[in-house]
Amino acid sequence: MNFSSGYIYLGLAVILGISANGFLKTTNGFTNVFPTIFCVVSIVLCLFCLSKAMNIIPVGFTYATYGGLTITAVSIFGILKYNQMPNIYGTIGIILIIIGVILVNYLGKVSS
Repeated sequence: MNFSSGYIYLGLAVILGISANGFLKTTNGFTNVFPTIFCVVSIVLCLFCLSKAMNIIPVGFTYATYGGLTITAVSIFGILKYNQMPNIYGTIGIILIIIGVILVNYLGKVSS
């Protein structure tokens, strides 16, 4: 597998992580069967893709990118679907997460 396939797996992991976390509220504490099955399957596939990405991309970069993008997207999902607006500190935090992901991916270096 080449480096670009690592980012494909990472992208799939982010999408699956967003779908699993974004719809977690609809499970109603895992009492609604179909949303629960959807969330469980999504998170298992997400972890599979994340593990494949970590075989190619350094672990720190992979997890920082996955975490940052998933947190940011789920926060935006909460704003759009549930009308949960973050306050100024939450907004600044999300902006800092995005900046952190950019810094890790473009300026971060790994020494082995």
